[in-house]
Amino acid sequence: MKLDILVFGAHADDAEIGMAGTIAKHTAAGLKVGLCDLTAAEMSSNGTVERRKQEAQQAADVLGAAVRSNLGLPDRGLYMTEEHLAAVTAEIRRFAPAVVFAPYWEDRHPDHIACSKLVEEAVFNAKLRKYMPDKPAVPAPLLYFYFINDLGRTDLIVDVTEQYAVKEQALSCYRSQFEKAPGEDVVSTPLNEGYIERVRSRDMLLGQRRLIPFAEGFATRVPHAVDLFLNGGKTE
Repeated sequence: MKLDILVFGAHADDAEIGMAGTIAKHTAAGLKVGLCDLTAAEMSSNGTVERRKQEAQQAADVLGAAVRSNLGLPDRGLYMTEEHLAAVTAEIRRFAPAVVFAPYWEDRHPDHIACSKLVEEAVFNAKLRKYMPDKPAVPAPLLYFYFINDLGRTDLIVDVTEQYAVKEQALSCYRSQFEKAPGEDVVSTPLNEGYIERVRSRDMLLGQRRLIPFAEGFATRVPHAVDLFLNGGKTE
């Protein structure tokens, strides 16, 4: 299956926190979007691996994703090794997306930073025909970075106001992470202490500079090319 967009995250729920509205907006437009989790989040304080996989698939279904995969790399053990880089590169070659998304390169969680670096390197390697020559090389996709815990330099925003209810529905699938269910063995973490409310506030804040009720922000390493700053009397 060839995808239009492939979104990487270190753990299930990373992509939903950062860009669920953008994912929903593109799938509603008929584009094929895939999600790839690098780990099974086996080190999570709450929830089991099996439950997290079920929640991840439920969220993917809510967003209309064409596929959700998991590379089975070690949680809290992501590093720039040849094995990990090859696994991510192979996933890009498997789906040959036009656009790839990864977590922003600065974040309080080390796995998010490691995922960002691995994906950026893999995007470059995916086009090298002599790297892993048993798998056909693919043109380098465009690469954008989404925010999870910490905001950084925001180069562009996407209006996700109409999709925000879908984003919140996708996040609500991760009950093991965002809720404290009575009677369950749950410990307090930043995720179950009002985290979704903070995500909502962040997305409102991102949109306010353009008078957009809800927006998701992204960064890029390369500048955007503009033909005309005015197009038929309208700003680009």
